[in-house]
Parts: sequence; C-alpha cells; structure tokens
Amino acid sequence: MSLEQDRGPADRGAAIGPATLSSPERDFDAVYQQHCDFVWRSLRRLGLAEDELPDATQEVFLSVFRYWDRFEQRASLRTWLFAIARGVARDQRRASRRRTAQSLDARWVDVRACPLDEVETREAARLVSALLEKLSEPKRLVFVLAELEQLPLPEVAEMLGINLNTAYSRLRAARQQFEAALGRHRAKQGARARKDGPKHGA
Repeated sequence: MSLEQDRGPADRGAAIGPATLSSPERDFDAVYQQHCDFVWRSLRRLGLAEDELPDATQEVFLSVFRYWDRFEQRASLRTWLFAIARGVARDQRRASRRRTAQSLDARWVDVRACPLDEVETREAARLVSALLEKLSEPKRLVFVLAELEQLPLPEVAEMLGINLNTAYSRLRAARQQFEAALGRHRAKQGARARKDGPKHGA
C-alpha cells in the first residue's frame, strides 16, 4: 500500500489559509481534522515515542489556535504546522532524554505503508526505524518527508528552510546511505539463513 493511500482527506486537500479561516473558534476543528494525521506522523518521525504523541499533537494545535492571528500566507499552512511540530518535538526530546530504546518500534514508518513486503510488518517497522536512526537529522528529515510522506521536494525544502539544491543533495545522499544499509542487512540475513539451514546427511 502506498503512503498516498494512507493519507487522510486533509493531507490531499487544498491548504487552508487566513482567507478561508475568518473565525478560529469555528474553523479550528476543520484545521485539526484536515492536518491531524500529518502532524501526528511528523512528530513520530521527528523522534517522539508513541506514548508522547497525543500530548505533543495537542500542544501543536494549541499553539496553532493561540498564534493563528500571526500566521501569514507567505508559507503554506502545512509548512507552518511542520515548523511548530518540529519545535514541540525538540522541546519534548529535551525533556525526555532518559527515554529508552523500547519505544523505537514503528516510530518512523507507518507499518501499513512499509515497502518491505518480504518482511513481517512489525519486523519491517523496526528495521526501517533502525536504518533511519543511522541517518543524520538533516538527511533523515528530507528522506522522511520526500520518501515516506511523498511530499514534493520544493515543499520539503520550504518546510526545512533550505534551498532546493540542498534538498536534492541530501535526499540523494540519504537514499544511497539507506539502500546501502538495507543491502548490508539483507546480506547478513541471507548468510544467517544459509548457516542455520537444514543440515543434509545429519
């Protein structure tokens, strides 16, 4: 299943801007419904554990409601939301440095959209999470937004505040590093399978 299939109507719809949102109280629910899935996924892929996501998502939308009158349409609403989510995730990570690795499962990928069909769903989520953890944060953010969220690279560049050429360069490097790490993992798995295979003549 592609990530496009997993997106809610909000992620596929047109961006909402101040021109269409004249009343925060009336329109806040529409903003939440349209972009909640995107914010949730962004927070998870920015490194938050599953049990941190509800409070972090709430914090993002509280900030949206609180600072709505400061939003300017020089950037898309989704870009603004990602910037807020990035700040919330950064603060949350600082407050929970003692978090253990047991919260890693499925942090980066939605297991329903995992491309590794030959691997069991949960194992695939752990694998992709572990591989993504090895990328530097600048490369990881570009890779996640472009490859997993399938956002246009110009929009990714805008979200991250980098120029388009830098975004292309980071994405290319991230793809190469990810594919190389995946190849090494598969080679190890194949060697282990051959070693642990049936012993003929035993």
